[in-house]
Amino acid sequence: MKIYLLGAANPETIRMIVAVQRTAPNLVFAGFLDNDPVKKHTDFYGYPVLGGIDLVPELIKNSVPGEVGFVNLITGNLVARYETSKAIIAAGGSLTNFIHPSVELFMSRWGSGNYIQEGVIVQAGVTVGDNSSIHMGALIGHESTIGNTVFIAHAVSVSGCCEIGDGTFIGTNATLLPRIKIGKWATIGAGALVNRDVPDYSVAVGNPARVIKRNEVQYGDGRVY
Repeated sequence: MKIYLLGAANPETIRMIVAVQRTAPNLVFAGFLDNDPVKKHTDFYGYPVLGGIDLVPELIKNSVPGEVGFVNLITGNLVARYETSKAIIAAGGSLTNFIHPSVELFMSRWGSGNYIQEGVIVQAGVTVGDNSSIHMGALIGHESTIGNTVFIAHAVSVSGCCEIGDGTFIGTNATLLPRIKIGKWATIGAGALVNRDVPDYSVAVGNPARVIKRNEVQYGDGRVY
Protein backbone atom coordinates (compact mmCIF):
# COMPACT_ATOMS: atom_id res chain seq x y z
CA MET A 1 0.00 0.00 0.00
CA LYS A 2 1.21 3.50 -0.86
CA ILE A 3 0.50 6.21 1.73
CA TYR A 4 0.54 10.00 1.44
CA LEU A 5 0.54 12.18 4.55
CA LEU A 6 -1.15 15.58 4.72
CA GLY A 7 0.80 18.16 6.75
CA ALA A 8 4.59 18.45 6.55
CA ALA A 9 5.20 20.02 9.96
CA ASN A 10 6.10 17.66 12.81
CA PRO A 11 9.41 15.72 12.70
CA GLU A 12 7.87 13.11 15.04
CA THR A 13 5.97 11.89 11.98
CA ILE A 14 9.24 10.58 10.56
CA ARG A 15 9.91 8.49 13.68
CA MET A 16 6.39 7.09 13.40
CA ILE A 17 6.99 6.16 9.78
CA VAL A 18 10.14 4.25 10.75
CA ALA A 19 8.35 2.48 13.63
CA VAL A 20 5.37 1.49 11.47
CA GLN A 21 7.58 0.17 8.68
CA ARG A 22 9.40 -2.13 11.13
CA THR A 23 6.15 -4.04 11.64
CA ALA A 24 4.59 -3.43 8.20
CA PRO A 25 7.41 -3.29 5.64
CA ASN A 26 4.92 -3.58 2.78
CA LEU A 27 3.70 -0.01 3.44
CA VAL A 28 5.31 2.63 1.24
CA PHE A 29 5.26 6.21 2.53
CA ALA A 30 5.44 8.05 -0.77
CA GLY A 31 5.60 11.64 0.47
CA PHE A 32 3.70 14.55 1.94
CA LEU A 33 0.91 16.83 0.80
CA ASP A 34 0.69 20.35 2.20
CA ASN A 35 -1.60 23.18 1.13
CA ASP A 36 1.10 25.76 1.93
CA PRO A 37 2.45 26.68 -1.53
CA VAL A 38 5.82 27.62 -0.02
CA LYS A 39 6.41 23.95 0.88
CA LYS A 40 5.61 22.59 -2.58
CA HIS A 41 8.54 20.72 -4.15
CA THR A 42 10.59 20.95 -0.97
CA ASP A 43 12.03 18.14 1.14
CA PHE A 44 10.76 17.17 4.61
CA TYR A 45 13.35 15.00 6.37
CA GLY A 46 14.04 13.09 3.18
CA TYR A 47 10.44 12.84 1.96
CA PRO A 48 9.16 14.99 -0.92
CA VAL A 49 6.39 17.56 -0.38
CA LEU A 50 4.49 17.07 -3.61
CA GLY A 51 1.92 19.85 -3.35
CA GLY A 52 -1.59 20.32 -1.98
CA ILE A 53 -4.66 18.10 -1.84
CA ASP A 54 -5.55 19.16 -5.38
CA LEU A 55 -3.11 16.38 -6.38
CA VAL A 56 -5.32 13.61 -4.95
CA PRO A 57 -7.04 12.68 -8.26
CA GLU A 58 -3.66 12.38 -9.97
CA LEU A 59 -2.15 10.29 -7.15
CA ILE A 60 -4.99 7.74 -7.22
CA LYS A 61 -5.33 7.59 -11.00
CA ASN A 62 -5.14 4.03 -12.30
CA SER A 63 -4.87 2.59 -8.76
CA VAL A 64 -6.96 -0.32 -7.53
CA PRO A 65 -9.11 0.09 -4.37
CA GLY A 66 -6.98 -0.17 -1.24
CA GLU A 67 -3.72 0.50 -3.07
CA VAL A 68 -3.39 4.19 -2.09
CA GLY A 69 -4.30 5.75 1.26
CA PHE A 70 -4.14 9.20 2.81
CA VAL A 71 -3.41 10.24 6.40
CA ASN A 72 -4.39 13.67 7.74
CA LEU A 73 -1.86 14.93 10.29
CA ILE A 74 -3.64 18.25 10.99
CA THR A 75 -4.59 18.39 14.68
CA GLY A 76 -4.36 21.98 15.91
CA ASN A 77 -7.56 23.08 14.14
CA LEU A 78 -10.33 20.50 13.97
CA VAL A 79 -12.39 22.46 11.46
CA ALA A 80 -9.36 22.41 9.13
CA ARG A 81 -8.89 18.69 9.80
CA TYR A 82 -12.55 18.00 9.04
CA GLU A 83 -12.64 20.10 5.87
CA THR A 84 -9.39 18.76 4.40
CA SER A 85 -10.34 15.15 5.11
CA LYS A 86 -13.72 15.73 3.45
CA ALA A 87 -11.92 17.27 0.46
CA ILE A 88 -9.62 14.24 0.11
CA ILE A 89 -12.62 11.90 0.11
CA ALA A 90 -14.57 14.12 -2.31
CA ALA A 91 -11.60 13.93 -4.68
CA GLY A 92 -11.77 10.14 -4.63
CA GLY A 93 -9.12 9.45 -1.97
CA SER A 94 -9.43 7.00 0.90
CA LEU A 95 -8.34 7.70 4.48
CA THR A 96 -6.21 5.09 6.21
CA ASN A 97 -5.14 4.66 9.82
CA PHE A 98 -1.66 5.73 10.97
CA ILE A 99 -1.23 4.06 14.37
CA HIS A 100 2.04 3.64 16.25
CA PRO A 101 2.81 -0.07 16.73
CA SER A 102 3.21 0.46 20.50
CA VAL A 103 -0.59 0.89 20.77
CA GLU A 104 -2.48 -2.27 21.75
CA LEU A 105 -5.56 -2.56 19.53
CA PHE A 106 -6.93 -5.88 20.75
CA MET A 107 -10.57 -5.67 21.95
CA SER A 108 -11.09 -2.17 20.55
CA ARG A 109 -12.92 -0.98 17.42
CA TRP A 110 -11.58 1.55 14.93
CA GLY A 111 -12.83 3.53 11.97
CA SER A 112 -10.51 4.91 9.29
CA GLY A 113 -8.27 7.95 8.99
CA ASN A 114 -7.13 7.89 12.63
CA TYR A 115 -3.68 9.19 13.65
CA ILE A 116 -2.53 7.67 16.96
CA GLN A 117 0.89 8.47 18.40
CA GLU A 118 3.32 6.49 20.55
CA GLY A 119 2.45 5.31 24.04
CA VAL A 120 -1.33 5.77 23.86
CA ILE A 121 -3.17 3.30 26.11
CA VAL A 122 -6.50 2.10 24.75
CA GLN A 123 -8.35 -0.23 27.11
CA ALA A 124 -10.78 -2.99 26.26
CA GLY A 125 -14.13 -2.08 24.75
CA VAL A 126 -13.08 1.32 23.38
CA THR A 127 -14.60 2.49 20.09
CA VAL A 128 -12.97 5.17 17.94
CA GLY A 129 -14.73 6.67 14.91
CA ASP A 130 -13.14 8.13 11.77
CA ASN A 131 -10.63 10.95 11.27
CA SER A 132 -9.61 11.33 14.93
CA SER A 133 -6.18 11.79 16.52
CA ILE A 134 -4.81 10.85 19.93
CA HIS A 135 -1.37 12.08 20.95
CA MET A 136 1.43 10.51 22.96
CA GLY A 137 0.78 9.07 26.37
CA ALA A 138 -2.99 9.60 26.48
CA LEU A 139 -5.18 7.05 28.28
CA ILE A 140 -8.59 6.02 26.95
CA GLY A 141 -10.43 4.05 29.61
CA HIS A 142 -12.46 0.91 29.05
CA GLU A 143 -15.71 1.06 27.09
CA SER A 144 -15.31 4.72 26.18
CA THR A 145 -16.49 6.01 22.82
CA ILE A 146 -14.51 8.53 20.77
CA GLY A 147 -16.43 10.13 17.92
CA ASN A 148 -15.34 11.40 14.51
CA THR A 149 -12.82 14.22 13.97
CA VAL A 150 -11.82 14.29 17.64
CA PHE A 151 -8.42 15.45 18.92
CA ILE A 152 -7.08 14.23 22.27
CA ALA A 153 -3.77 15.88 23.27
CA HIS A 154 -0.87 14.20 25.03
CA ALA A 155 -1.22 13.00 28.62
CA VAL A 156 -5.02 13.29 28.63
CA SER A 157 -6.81 10.81 30.89
CA VAL A 158 -10.25 9.67 29.77
CA SER A 159 -11.80 7.44 32.44
CA GLY A 160 -13.95 4.41 31.70
CA CYS A 161 -17.35 4.58 29.98
CA CYS A 162 -16.97 8.17 28.75
CA GLU A 163 -18.51 9.44 25.52
CA ILE A 164 -16.73 12.09 23.47
CA GLY A 165 -18.75 13.67 20.68
CA ASP A 166 -17.71 14.52 17.13
CA GLY A 167 -15.37 17.46 16.63
CA THR A 168 -14.25 17.69 20.27
CA PHE A 169 -10.81 19.07 21.16
CA ILE A 170 -9.32 17.97 24.52
CA GLY A 171 -6.22 19.84 25.67
CA THR A 172 -3.04 18.57 27.29
CA ASN A 173 -3.32 16.89 30.71
CA ALA A 174 -7.10 17.21 30.89
CA THR A 175 -8.90 14.54 32.95
CA LEU A 176 -12.39 13.16 32.41
CA LEU A 177 -13.96 11.32 35.33
CA PRO A 178 -15.91 8.10 34.67
CA ARG A 179 -19.11 8.13 32.60
CA ILE A 180 -18.72 11.75 31.48
CA LYS A 181 -20.40 12.76 28.21
CA ILE A 182 -18.80 15.50 26.09
CA GLY A 183 -21.02 16.98 23.39
CA LYS A 184 -20.08 17.58 19.75
CA TRP A 185 -17.62 20.30 18.74
CA ALA A 186 -16.76 21.05 22.37
CA THR A 187 -13.38 22.26 23.64
CA ILE A 188 -11.87 21.05 26.92
CA GLY A 189 -9.01 23.25 28.11
CA ALA A 190 -5.55 22.01 29.05
CA GLY A 191 -5.41 20.69 32.61
CA ALA A 192 -9.19 20.74 33.06
CA LEU A 193 -10.84 18.29 35.45
CA VAL A 194 -14.20 17.37 33.95
CA ASN A 195 -16.58 16.01 36.58
CA ARG A 196 -19.88 16.66 34.81
CA ASP A 197 -21.26 16.45 31.28
CA VAL A 198 -20.32 19.20 28.81
CA PRO A 199 -22.96 20.36 26.28
CA ASP A 200 -22.52 20.58 22.51
CA TYR A 201 -20.31 23.44 21.21
CA SER A 202 -19.17 24.41 24.73
CA VAL A 203 -15.73 25.56 25.89
CA ALA A 204 -14.96 24.20 29.38
CA VAL A 205 -11.85 25.05 31.43
CA GLY A 206 -10.57 24.81 34.99
CA ASN A 207 -10.63 22.47 37.98
CA PRO A 208 -13.42 21.58 38.23
CA ALA A 209 -14.20 22.44 34.60
CA ARG A 210 -16.89 25.00 33.92
CA VAL A 211 -18.35 26.25 30.65
CA ILE A 212 -17.11 29.76 29.81
CA LYS A 213 -18.36 30.28 26.25
CA ARG A 214 -19.67 28.63 23.08
CA ASN A 215 -17.75 27.50 20.01
CA GLU A 216 -19.03 29.09 16.82
CA VAL A 217 -18.83 25.96 14.65
CA GLN A 218 -21.31 25.52 11.83
CA TYR A 219 -21.12 21.73 11.47
CA GLY A 220 -23.68 19.34 12.93
CA ASP A 221 -21.25 16.43 13.28
CA GLY A 222 -17.70 15.39 12.42
CA ARG A 223 -18.44 12.58 10.00
CA VAL A 224 -16.27 12.57 6.90
CA TYR A 225 -18.07 9.68 5.16
